[in-house]
Amino acid sequence: MNALNTVLKEYLVLLMIVGLAILTAIVEPKFLSPANLTNIMRQFGPLILVSLGMTFVIIGGFIDLSVAGTINLVAVVTISLIDPLGQTGALLTGLLIGAICGALNAVLILTGGATTQAEALFITFGMSTVYSAIALIYSGGSTMHFWDLETSYSAFEVIGSGSVGPLSVSFVIFLASLALLWIFHTKTAAGRAISLTGGNKTAARLAGVPVSRSIVLIYTIGGFMAALGAIVLFSRITTAAPVIGAGFETNAILAVVVGGTTLKGGKGSVLRTVMGVLLVILLNNCLNLLGVSSYMQWAARGAILVFAIWLDNRKEVQGNQL
Repeated sequence: MNALNTVLKEYLVLLMIVGLAILTAIVEPKFLSPANLTNIMRQFGPLILVSLGMTFVIIGGFIDLSVAGTINLVAVVTISLIDPLGQTGALLTGLLIGAICGALNAVLILTGGATTQAEALFITFGMSTVYSAIALIYSGGSTMHFWDLETSYSAFEVIGSGSVGPLSVSFVIFLASLALLWIFHTKTAAGRAISLTGGNKTAARLAGVPVSRSIVLIYTIGGFMAALGAIVLFSRITTAAPVIGAGFETNAILAVVVGGTTLKGGKGSVLRTVMGVLLVILLNNCLNLLGVSSYMQWAARGAILVFAIWLDNRKEVQGNQL
């Protein structure tokens, strides 16, 4: 019985994914069609990239609500720079802007003496508003389109709709990012320091862990991955708007928490985040196929987030009782 309870706790998300897929396939056969599976694979790209970055922030004991603003800013600036800088220059500039936005968040948190997740939440929420406002001012509040460009944007077309064998290019980018981040987190001293920082900042500092450097690192990774997600996103939909990132912060946090990374920090894995993102994407896809209203979809995501946090707290309480 104890073994069964352990399996249910550790692999609940995976069981939910399998159950949701089976139920939807029975009710709506189009779920298993090649076109729909390809659609799921392409939707997977932007959210998983943002969520992988968010995983490090939450493992480090913080939160980042600025990813929506970062996505907005990176999207409009990157697409606008394709003509003057070329595709490579625009792409690298967009990634650099994302990393700078993340590092700026960390600097504000450190200089402001923010040591709790709640303090970081309000700081990054404020910075999201700032980044979004800059994006609106920069773009004039208008949507930018690939077809308005005078130079080639073929590289972005490949990112958005290209394939490598049976896999989309965005999926290949995800696999490469996942492998690099997993190796960094599990095989390097800097990666392990992030978990120690999130577990107990005071103990980590006394043990010689460079806590401030870890905080800068996790937010820089989060900003960089948000920028990469923004590039994949607007490459897929071929337009960039100053509000393109709306909702990504909540979906990323939902995916990370549902995947099993504890909000208290110190424990988590990018591999588990993949399962969380898959559940979020499948949930959206299944509810769309079943004709469920957008309002009910928001309610379902909220209920799942509450359940995931409740389950995480229950694990913590039971672990302390042992």
